[in-house]
Amino acid sequence: MRLWIMAALWPAAAVVAQPANLPDPARTAQGDLSVTIYNNDVALVQDTRTLSLPGGRSQQGFPDVSARIRPETVGIAAAGVAVVEQNFDYDLLSPSSLMEKAVGETITLVRTNPGTGAETRERAKVLAVNGGVVLQIGERIEVLRDDGLPVRAIFDRVPESLRARPTLSVTLDAQRGGARPVTLSYLTAGLGWSADYVALFDEKAGTIDVQGWVTLRNATGTSFANARTLLVAGEVGDGGNGTDYGRPRAAPMRRAGTETAAREQLGDFYLYPLAERTMIADKQTKQVSFLDVKGAPASSGYEYRNEWNGSSEQANSAASVLRFSSAAKGGLGDALPAGTVRVYVRDSRGQAQFTGENRIDHTPQGSTLSIRTGDAFDVKVQPTVQARERIGPARWRTTMRYVLTNAKARPVTVDLVQAGVPWWWTDTKLTAESLNSVPHDADTVRWQVPVPANGEAIVTATFETRY
Repeated sequence: MRLWIMAALWPAAAVVAQPANLPDPARTAQGDLSVTIYNNDVALVQDTRTLSLPGGRSQQGFPDVSARIRPETVGIAAAGVAVVEQNFDYDLLSPSSLMEKAVGETITLVRTNPGTGAETRERAKVLAVNGGVVLQIGERIEVLRDDGLPVRAIFDRVPESLRARPTLSVTLDAQRGGARPVTLSYLTAGLGWSADYVALFDEKAGTIDVQGWVTLRNATGTSFANARTLLVAGEVGDGGNGTDYGRPRAAPMRRAGTETAAREQLGDFYLYPLAERTMIADKQTKQVSFLDVKGAPASSGYEYRNEWNGSSEQANSAASVLRFSSAAKGGLGDALPAGTVRVYVRDSRGQAQFTGENRIDHTPQGSTLSIRTGDAFDVKVQPTVQARERIGPARWRTTMRYVLTNAKARPVTVDLVQAGVPWWWTDTKLTAESLNSVPHDADTVRWQVPVPANGEAIVTATFETRY
């Protein structure tokens, strides 16, 4: 006697097949699960199952592994057991795969008269499945058409090569028979996580409330039930030895911190374990809170960065920035995984309004951050190359003029940054400046320019460089 399973195939057909041993999709064969997820689309799955093994060689199936498993990374550990061979069966049972495997086989077509409900049955040989199903029925050749008429295709069996779930098949050699725990471990793509931060800035109080969320994403084709989950903030090596030139990097970190966070570390990475076991369902996005800080000191400001020899015919907006620290004292008090910071500010009615977002890179505890949230409406800067002359072989003198304007009813301070100044050349000189600069880094000079309410400020500077 044949059992029946019905599913949609082509728009006008249904597929029916019946193996007696098709697993119940509502249950999982997974055991005690631990999942470690990294930032660069790689995760380590460790799955301990109790198996009853006969003595000697036997073939064991491990269903419910990730459909994006990396088979070459599989490891199996069990007392008194050796691994002889392993195969990953990823050709999954579906209406289309069932029909494709039936090429050359004979199936039964059941057609239903929509007027009378009467059924007619014909045996048909599947000739081809290439953009449609080509059948031989007796002496005629027929294409299974999308004509709206009810048609079912009945298959005598499910091919052994098709699996209802991704399955790892392993040949084991046990020294003795009996039940024992077997630990399966492997790397997989399709599991990833990122951090997202919601920051509520109180400008009057000069404080910020920050909540950090871990966002888990599962695109492995498999759900992981009741899993201990450990998140690793960092990108592990993927086998490449070259330098990753041209990779975009977030750059809001003004000064890297030197504090060690009170978190467990794995090598050079910080660990963020979820407090409880969780279900990581396939095709699901899940969020879990990992950071909740109230009233950390913060301030808003403006920043304008001008590239070397940059000159503009019109004034450009300065960037609106939010400054805060990740230090234990006077900051968020934690190492911050890479992610997006979304900033909100309360309006005059007390409602939180979104004012911008930006990404941060992995940030050590104790760092000073300056998050650019957008372009200022009322604060502008116009840089001009006022003079440039050659003063010797491969030697130039450049005079810059910066006009900063402020249409706000209160004074502001603008961080004015001139980039492209190569201080690593010992003959680079800043020979004159109308406002004293603050300590600079390797290739910039910076001024903190006070601009009066409804007014302007002018800064001039003269550089001597090789170019």
